[in-house]
Amino acid sequence: MTRLLIPFAILLLLPEVLSAQVERQRDIIYQRTEGVALTMDVFVPDKPNGIGIIKIVSGGWKSNHSKVKEGFSSPYTDHGYTVFAVFHGSQPRYKVRDIMGFMHRAVRFIRTNAAQWNIDPNRIGVTGSSAGGHLSLVLATKGGPGDPKAKDPIDRASSAVQAAGVFYPPTDYLNWSEPGDDCVGISKQERWQPAFGDESATAEGRQVLGRHMSSIYHISEKTPPVSIIHGDADPIVPLFQSQSFVKIARAKGVTIELAIKEGAKHGWPNKSADEVQFLNWFNHHLLK
Repeated sequence: MTRLLIPFAILLLLPEVLSAQVERQRDIIYQRTEGVALTMDVFVPDKPNGIGIIKIVSGGWKSNHSKVKEGFSSPYTDHGYTVFAVFHGSQPRYKVRDIMGFMHRAVRFIRTNAAQWNIDPNRIGVTGSSAGGHLSLVLATKGGPGDPKAKDPIDRASSAVQAAGVFYPPTDYLNWSEPGDDCVGISKQERWQPAFGDESATAEGRQVLGRHMSSIYHISEKTPPVSIIHGDADPIVPLFQSQSFVKIARAKGVTIELAIKEGAKHGWPNKSADEVQFLNWFNHHLLK
């Protein structure tokens, strides 16, 4: 009997079939920086609907593959969406400014290679929780055209998304739990100061960084539809963050909804069950 030996390196490139319905493509590199490869995993359903959903894997601006557990993609792949689990370089090595840039690059990579996964490059949604929610809303409010003069064709593509669904997102670091509550790496956000970097050392630096990284200052009439779920007992990201974002978004004419989960803190058991709200949101705004 002849045995076929497949080199280990090649085995790593073979797609992983999670079930009869979903194939997981691991460790697809979307950017290289300082000798580090930034990657995403792609979950492809057997009957794709042509729409891509980016799930940003981030908590406290740290990204870890262990967070992608069984059922990670199922709220969306069960309904035909192709899911992109995007990982980023983690703080403290990389600062929030860097990480925001990584996210723009990831969207541009997906859009440039949309045909590879049979998705519409003009119908991409994004979702995430906490820091992942923060980064999702950064894309929703700041995503836009690439550099037409860039040598890399990926950097010429747009980083805009067409819908967002997020859990308990930070949106305004200059007004954290009430107006004037500066939390750009200080006060209630001091424990995350390494992610903010040297800019957080002065009041002037915090004003500049706070406005740059807070999605609330970049809402416009072009901001895509946004759905938010936030617990009213969240001790880490106050509900005030989502309420403030919704108020400004509505004033700008943005299509937006906020579901307040009574008694919920920063995450809750079976949170994934609440993703049906986002599924319905994406169905309405991306499938039509």
